Amino acid sequence: MSDERPGHDRPGHDTPDGRGRTGLHRIGRDLSGNPDVRVRDVEVTSDGGHVLRRTTFDYRGRDGEWTTQTRETYDRGNGATVLLYDPAGRTLLLSRQFRFPAYVNGHPDGLLIEAAAGLLDGDSPEEAIRREAAEELGVRIGEFTHLFDLYMSPGSVTERVHFYAAPYVPSDIAGGGGLAEEGEEIEAVVVPYDEALGMVADGRIADGKTVVLIQWAALNLFG
Repeated sequence: MSDERPGHDRPGHDTPDGRGRTGLHRIGRDLSGNPDVRVRDVEVTSDGGHVLRRTTFDYRGRDGEWTTQTRETYDRGNGATVLLYDPAGRTLLLSRQFRFPAYVNGHPDGLLIEAAAGLLDGDSPEEAIRREAAEELGVRIGEFTHLFDLYMSPGSVTERVHFYAAPYVPSDIAGGGGLAEEGEEIEAVVVPYDEALGMVADGRIADGKTVVLIQWAALNLFG
C-alpha cells in the first residue's frame, strides 16, 4: 500500500521528529514471515523519546477467513538485564529505585527492587549489561552467562529483553547509584537468596524481569 496519503508529512513520517528521525511509519510494512498477516498501513501516533505506532493489517484465521485488525505498538528499543550473585555468600545484588509508572498504577511508594537493567541504546546486549551493572551498582562484570531472550509485554510493547547472570565479589563494588543527569537515584540492595524467594512470594519484589531471574536462580543456581 502506498505511503502517499494525507497526514504522512507529520513528524517522524517524511519530516524529522524532535530527534531527527524519519521513516518511522515504514517499520513493519515489509514483514513477510507469516503468510497469514498482510500489513496495510502504519501510522506514527506519538514520536517522543520512544515511538507509538498504529498498524492496520489483514489477518487470516484458522477458518481461512481474512479480517482487518488494528494494533498499537510501543517501540522503546530492546533491553538487557543481569542477575548479580555472590556464590560464596548466597546473596543477590539488586537495586531499589523509584518507578513512577508503578507508583501511578497501585504500587504503594513506587520504589521497586530490581536486577540491573537498561535499554541497549545502540550497544550490544553484553555491552549494555556491563554498562548498567557499573552505572547502577558499581560492579565491573567479568564472566557472565546468557540465559534467554524474552518479550516481556508482547501485547503492546515491542521490547525484547536479553537476560544474563554474572557472579560478583562484594569487596569489588565501587561507585554505582545511577546517572544524576538522567534523574537516577539508585540504591544497591544485597538480598540473601532465600529471602529473595520470600520477597517474590509476598510481593516485596514485584518487577517482572527480576522475578524471572530469581526463579532461574532457584532452578539453576542455589537449588
